[in-house]
Amino acid sequence: MQKTHFEINGMTCSACSARIEKTLAKIDAIDTVSVNLLTNSMLVNYDEARINTDQIIKAVEEIGYGAKSKHKSVDQKEGQTPLTTISEAQEMKKRLLISVVFTIPLLYLSMGEMLNWPLPSFITGINNAMVYAFSLFLLVIPVVVVNRRYFIVGFKNLLTLAPNMDSLIALGSSAAVIYGIFAIYRIAWGFGHNNIELVHHFAMNLYFESAATILTLITLGKFFETRAKGQTSEAITKLMDLAPKTAILQRDGIEIEVAIDEVKVGDALIVKAGSSIPVDGVITNGYASLDESAITGESLPVEKKEGDRVTGGTILKAGYIVMEATAIGENTALARIIALVDEATSSKAPIAKIADRISAFFVPAVIVIALAAAVFWISHGNGIEFALTAGIAVLVISCPCALGLATPTAIMVGTGLGASHGILFKSAEALETLKLADTIVLDKTGTVTLGKPMVTDIMPHEIAETEFLRYAASLEKNSSHPLSIPIVNYARGLGLELEELSNYEIIPGQGIIGIIKGQTVIGGNRSLMTDKGVDIAIDEGEEKHLAMQGKTILYFAYSEKYIGFITLADTLNQTSLSAVAHLKKMGKSIVMLTGDNSYTAEAIAKQVGIETVIANVRPEEKEKEILSLQETGRNVVMVGDGINDAPALARANIGIAIGTGTEIAIESADVVLMKSDLRDVVASMHISSMVVRNIKQNLFWAFVYNIIGIPIAAGLLYPQFGLLLSPMIAAAAMSFSSLSVVSNALRLKLYNPKNVIIDYINQEESVMIKTLKIEGMSCMHCVGAVTKALNAIDGVSNVKVDLESKTASVEIDAGVEDKTLQVAVEEAGFQIK
Repeated sequence: MQKTHFEINGMTCSACSARIEKTLAKIDAIDTVSVNLLTNSMLVNYDEARINTDQIIKAVEEIGYGAKSKHKSVDQKEGQTPLTTISEAQEMKKRLLISVVFTIPLLYLSMGEMLNWPLPSFITGINNAMVYAFSLFLLVIPVVVVNRRYFIVGFKNLLTLAPNMDSLIALGSSAAVIYGIFAIYRIAWGFGHNNIELVHHFAMNLYFESAATILTLITLGKFFETRAKGQTSEAITKLMDLAPKTAILQRDGIEIEVAIDEVKVGDALIVKAGSSIPVDGVITNGYASLDESAITGESLPVEKKEGDRVTGGTILKAGYIVMEATAIGENTALARIIALVDEATSSKAPIAKIADRISAFFVPAVIVIALAAAVFWISHGNGIEFALTAGIAVLVISCPCALGLATPTAIMVGTGLGASHGILFKSAEALETLKLADTIVLDKTGTVTLGKPMVTDIMPHEIAETEFLRYAASLEKNSSHPLSIPIVNYARGLGLELEELSNYEIIPGQGIIGIIKGQTVIGGNRSLMTDKGVDIAIDEGEEKHLAMQGKTILYFAYSEKYIGFITLADTLNQTSLSAVAHLKKMGKSIVMLTGDNSYTAEAIAKQVGIETVIANVRPEEKEKEILSLQETGRNVVMVGDGINDAPALARANIGIAIGTGTEIAIESADVVLMKSDLRDVVASMHISSMVVRNIKQNLFWAFVYNIIGIPIAAGLLYPQFGLLLSPMIAAAAMSFSSLSVVSNALRLKLYNPKNVIIDYINQEESVMIKTLKIEGMSCMHCVGAVTKALNAIDGVSNVKVDLESKTASVEIDAGVEDKTLQVAVEEAGFQIK
């Protein structure tokens, strides 16, 4: 299936979008079609072997609308936004100015004599009635001409039996103008037959001012609506503005500034402080402090060094780098983000189907009601003028724009709000349904934890610690396994020289074997040691105890003799604590789903407050576990980052991928988080709730407005209160209804989802997480001493001391002071920085 965006011209209300969708849905080769009134766009999924874009465009044009394939990129032409072009806004402004210039004198002349305003003598008085009437006619002509689009489109759709908003406006204003022309003839007839009473009657009921005011007020509403709608896309526009127009290319030692389109994959680019990263790439030389806030929502600068990846559109705040381009054009992360947001705003939320169904018969029903109202009042002896007033008011007040704008405006602002906080909703359906979730399933590694194991204990057996560590690191140095890298980095951080390794062999699922100094060295789990006949000096009870602390044990043997073990533990992502606490506060059920052993999983789950753990799950079994939860009636959100999470992400009601995870996981998800922060799961759920609430408010207002407005316009209140709605007031009310819907959606821009999230504080238990920077630690004995000193303090628990980062993380009760921590560490012989 091929997916293509189209720009649609000529749509004015939800009846238009509903008609296009209904027409294209009848074509067998088209799978799905979603038309967005707000963005004047259409997203079509179709079988490219059976139909092409030209045929789709032709099908749209045959029902009276214009269409063209939409090719949008990050380097979109200056002056163009995702919703409207500057020329369109200028055209609307021009129409409004001309309308106002002629409508104001028209209103002044028509109401002047009644209100005793000063008027030229050649217009006042019954003898000048013909001059007066013809002057009003001349003034209304420019207003009608400049707003002729309403008539052209409106009557065209009426003739094809598919009336829309323009049809209502065209019918209402045309009826007023035609009646005014009829009145001029009657005035002339009255003068010719000396019937002054007839002249006076029609001179007071010309309706030219009603026609002009209707067109002007509607154009005024459309002008403000266009401006307001433009604000809903600011987030996307800002993303587009991030794309640099040029790059500094390094070629043969010379710096050349080139257009961004000329950059190719593999080119060496230079970026200086204050400049934007031109494309995605890898730093080959230098250091960078990057502002990635526009991409990830992270406010603090991120440090980058040689070998690190950088993203196009981020800003180099400090430093100087040479980078190699790895992705350009539509393949960059920025382009993909814009594409995701654009696709989400082009898609349609399930709740929008309510408005679509109503729009299909709304306009024809309004025309019938207008005719019925006119016939009713004529039959009850109220006269043609009275009936015309009621009929025109019904036609004008019943604009279905508000129905068509209710959902897409909120979706547009919601997706933009999410993007500005590093949360990408891939569809309107995901944005709407996320709030319905009652069960949140979290992967462990890389989601609840950082996915970066660190050395926690080094326990040599009958060998010096440095020698043991040298053998272990020398064996692990050729491996890229996540548990090997921290051991090697730890040894090199202590300045140890590693030995030469030969006969390197990986035993899948168990460990590594190699030759060092002519002797066999073995490193791996208990199973590998058992297979090789190595008797390890640690019983299963102690192994279980370490595993319950969330630690993984690697045993080592040299020349077939056990020489000790090293434990490693994944680092808990501290933001997971506040995220889980807030999700539980929202009433969500939290489940950890991991392939790790149950002891480690339980240890991590206990630290973050997760009660339900499903461990020892193979990748292919994760999807089955999600299905099992769904079969119990749960609405499940799966959060993960790895390839093994992809099936589970796809199976869940809503899949949320950590943006730093794999491409496969991101493709399988419905929501993408640009940074590894579980608090963004909470933020995304708050955004979903706010958007759905806003949509319901918009739909409520749109429905209530029409339910109340149409009967009043038809004259429901006239028999009892003598109140009949003027067509001019009806036009103002119609414009206000559309503008109010868009303005209500814009309120979402003021909402910051991060303000409602607990930040490192569990308010119910009054427990705070503190991270201490400790100076003076050089070995695992130092780590033990600091751990013992902190654990001895009343009110301190869950102490985690890390030698590599020289930090200690502790949970403290509200009554524990910083001075108490400082004294305890200093008495142990170390300093808190």
